[in-house]
Amino acid sequence: MKWTAAATPALILWSLAAPPGATAAPLGDAAFLNIGLACRWDDQCMTMQRKAMAHAVGYVRQTKPAAWRIQLCNRNARRAYGRVDWVGFDHCIHNERLSRAVANDARRRARH
Repeated sequence: MKWTAAATPALILWSLAAPPGATAAPLGDAAFLNIGLACRWDDQCMTMQRKAMAHAVGYVRQTKPAAWRIQLCNRNARRAYGRVDWVGFDHCIHNERLSRAVANDARRRARH
């Protein structure tokens, strides 16, 4: 673990050396940080993702879809481990043609 001790000061210095006018990453807001990383901090992409997130969260609160539907849409909208494409999730959660059979097929494919 010698590289960890050597890499830590380098990472701290790298994070402090931001270009002038750049804002720091919002480490306290996990959703915003997720969107920023998924969009590579592109403002237009982040705006689309935030709007889609608000729309999807409002829809889920209002309609309370089944757990299998939310899980299926989470799997479908995943970009990388722990990162969700909110535009894809929003489209998926509104899709009335999804069925439990589709969710079961996706689960079987994920196991293999």
